[in-house]
Amino acid sequence: MDVVEKYQTVFVLVAIAVGLALGQVSGVPAVADRLILPFLMVMLFAAFAGIPLSRLRDAFGNRRVVGSSLLINFIWSPLLAVGLGAVFLRDHPALWVGLIMLMVTPCTDWYLIFTDIADGDVPLATSILPYNLVLQLVLLPVYLYAFAGTLVELPLGVLVESVVLVLVVPLVLGGLARWGLTRTKGREWFAGRFLPKLSPIQIVFLSLAIGAMFASQGEVILENPELLALLAVPVIAFYAINLGVGFGVGRLLSFSYEELVCFNNTILSRNSPTALAIAVVAFPNEPLIPLALVIGPLLELPLLGIIAQIHVAIRDREWWPLDATALRGRS
Repeated sequence: MDVVEKYQTVFVLVAIAVGLALGQVSGVPAVADRLILPFLMVMLFAAFAGIPLSRLRDAFGNRRVVGSSLLINFIWSPLLAVGLGAVFLRDHPALWVGLIMLMVTPCTDWYLIFTDIADGDVPLATSILPYNLVLQLVLLPVYLYAFAGTLVELPLGVLVESVVLVLVVPLVLGGLARWGLTRTKGREWFAGRFLPKLSPIQIVFLSLAIGAMFASQGEVILENPELLALLAVPVIAFYAINLGVGFGVGRLLSFSYEELVCFNNTILSRNSPTALAIAVVAFPNEPLIPLALVIGPLLELPLLGIIAQIHVAIRDREWWPLDATALRGRS
């Protein structure tokens, strides 16, 4: 990871502090509110430009890992999010919706880094990435309408509009940019020169969006400082439960160590920036929902870092003896 990626959490914390300070200046909240969505759109464009949708076919080579990952991400995790919200956030429906949005959007980028750190199967993880993107694009409105519609006001037209604006437009523009640059500059230039710049751009504009959000909603935040801490409990519980599920499924289906690392990272990493962008548009009258999603980047990197070290410790102590070459024929 470069410096920007390594210190993403620090960037987000600084953005929060600066945003809260600027929010106390007269006139700044109104301006900041108009900047949130443009910042998020740039961030999503950078994210989607790096996603190789052409690799959708590649994942079929390992149906055990890919099929299990998709079942966990799009069936088990949404139900788990609803259950955790019912236990911990029953009296805070806006935070409950924020939790649901965070947990139904699997990651489309960061989990590759942590798969690589723990010597997991990065090509396999990369082949799963387009499926995570396409399925959350299709299913996110369904999840929100089914699970969040009873908690907060959610007009169907606004929901569809938000998904089209926040996901489809950056996805199309990112795909066109990827296609155009590879055609004009070549694949090697795109992979070696352009692609490495996308991750820092994502982090910078995510931090700007978070800073603008805290500037625009500073009064709400200062009046309810305990709510974001309250959300941390079910988020940490989600990671703990799904990590246990990952090890259980991996043992049941005889995953190799490399497959296990890939699988665990795909079912644990969340796409909080995308959920945040949707929340800004879909819930203009519920500021606590997008604010709740800010806790995602604050917790995700440290937790994934700890989980990477758990994987490495398991490998070094040979607690997961299954060998990739011995099992490759069973994929």
